Amino acid sequence: MRIIGEVTPDKVAVLQEADAIVREELRLAGLEREIWQSFAVLPDIRTVGVMGDERTYGYPVIIRAVTSEDAMTADWARIPYDVLEKMASRIINEVPGVNRVAYDITSKPPGTIEWE
Repeated sequence: MRIIGEVTPDKVAVLQEADAIVREELRLAGLEREIWQSFAVLPDIRTVGVMGDERTYGYPVIIRAVTSEDAMTADWARIPYDVLEKMASRIINEVPGVNRVAYDITSKPPGTIEWE
């Protein structure tokens, strides 16, 4: 599980649902063989958002996908915008408590594949 901070049943459920959407959309787009590793991350923060006419204070989900030949270096995967849009829309609309989705475009180095 890629949950930063305290692990709770609520956070586990959020991350499992978001991660399943990421995997499913990559599979439907035929990208699973091009991407070396992909996953959703649930950071230890909340973000302000608006859903309908209501202000929300919910979880952000970060999508991480990389390509690599050797695992020593990795580059962020160039997922088509329409696929990223579908992932983000589904996560926000289908996963309770999520009001923001971000895509990590950090290569390794300087970053690492994992978040923590």
